[in-house]
Parts: sequence; C-alpha cells; structure tokens
Amino acid sequence: MTVRDRVRTIVDASWFQALIITLILVNALILGVETSPRVMATHGDLLHRVDVAILGVFVLELLLRLFAHRRDFLSDPWSWFDIVIVGVALLPTSGPFAVLRVLRVLRVLRLLSVIPTLRHVVSGLFRAMPGMISILFLVMLLLYVSGVMATQLFRDVSPEYFGDLPTSLFSLFQVSTGDSWASIAHTVMEHKPMAWIFFVLFILVSTFVALNLFIAVAVEALEQDSGGRGGEDGGGAHAFGTDPDGGPARGQELILAELRALRAEVADLRRERERDQDRARARASVEG
Repeated sequence: MTVRDRVRTIVDASWFQALIITLILVNALILGVETSPRVMATHGDLLHRVDVAILGVFVLELLLRLFAHRRDFLSDPWSWFDIVIVGVALLPTSGPFAVLRVLRVLRVLRLLSVIPTLRHVVSGLFRAMPGMISILFLVMLLLYVSGVMATQLFRDVSPEYFGDLPTSLFSLFQVSTGDSWASIAHTVMEHKPMAWIFFVLFILVSTFVALNLFIAVAVEALEQDSGGRGGEDGGGAHAFGTDPDGGPARGQELILAELRALRAEVADLRRERERDQDRARARASVEG
C-alpha cells in the first residue's frame, strides 16, 4: 500500500470525519464565547490559541484530502466550498481588514460539506432553484398588481400606507409577512368597511398559496435527489443494474455473472436428478 493509499484510508475513515465534525462544533462554540467581553478578558489568549490550532487542523485536512484524491478533490464542488471557507479564515484580521474577523464564523458552514444529510438537503435546494425562481416571479407579479390596485383604492383614505406605488408595495409586503397587517387593515376599514375582502384575499394568495408552492417545489427536488442517490445508499445501485464504483456497465457484468452462476447450478441439479433417475431404474431392474 502506497503512502497516498494510506492517507486516503485515513481521510475517508468514519473516525476522521467524526473528528472534523467535533472540531467544527468546538470552533463554533469558541466563536460564540468570544462574543462575551468578560470571558475574553480572562480567557481570551487561550481561546485564540485553540482557535488557531483548530484552523491549522482544517488546513492540514484539506492538504491531506488534496494529496489523497488529487483531481477528484478538485472536481468536487464541496471541496471548493471548504477551500473558500478555510481561505476566508486565513485572511488577515488586523488593521483595515479587521472587519473580516466576523467572517470567521463562516467556518461553521463546513458542517454542510461534512455531514452527508446536510449535503443532500443543500443539493436538493439547488435543484429546486429554477422552480423557486418561477414562483418568486409569480409572487412579485402578484405584489405589483395588488400594489397598483391598493394605491388606486386606498390612496385617499390611507395615504401613509398607500399614498403611492412604492409605499403600497412596502405596505403589502409587510402585510404578507404578517407584521401588523391587522392595524393596516383596520386603518383602511374605518373608511372602507369592505376593504377586508382585499386584504383577506391578498393574504391567502400571497402567504398560504405561495408558501405551499415553495414547500412543494423544495420537497419534489429533495425526492428527486434521493432517487438519484439511491445507489449511494447501498440498495438502489444493485437493484437497477448499476454500481457506484463502475457505473451501469459494471452492474450489467455483475448481473451476467449471477445469471451464469445460476445457470451452472441448474445444470448441476439437472445432472444430479438424472443420476438419481438412472440409479432408481437400475435398482428397479435388479429387483425385477
């Protein structure tokens, strides 16, 4: 076994992944504790040294993965995600770059690349982006049409909320989020009692319908991603004639090998049956 094979065995081991996850969680805890001035006054140096040590482990991990997998590491988008996150943490945080210190908390996002279930969720959300963009365009169109209608209907009775189109758009966006929508509606209804019809219909369509559409698109994308990853979970690959290591061709070879083995077993059973029949006939002839 070469050195690269040994390193690949280490970085792909479950205990190594568990160690990295633990360090990410510890680092997240340290970044949260550093927000306390009292703790930093007493243990600031220790926390800083631990933070630097964990960052060094992250850098070493990326170097080991790059050495072990080479092109496969660079062709994986999640590897580039890790490189960017760790690279941001290596930027200077003093002088004019002091504002970049807040970006250290991005290291917690490495959990997205380390934990497979989180990677699955993020991949599903990216698959759902085209559908979500279409729904977002539909919501914006609905908001614009409702804003024009609200400006024309309620401009005179409630100019502070619907005096012009930009104000109406902001007020309707506030209504769609559920923030003080009742006070806006009551202000208008003091002058136009039937205005509740407009607000109720707008909330039903913009909030409940749009939200359910977003959820439906996301769930569908996650289900499709689960179906595409069935082979990686162990059962789907062999069930559909594919193999994670060799693709469809490898899966077909395995199926053909199984068929040949079954055919050989059937032939052996047939020969054994014929021998039993010959022995039975010979025994019958001797007894006769």
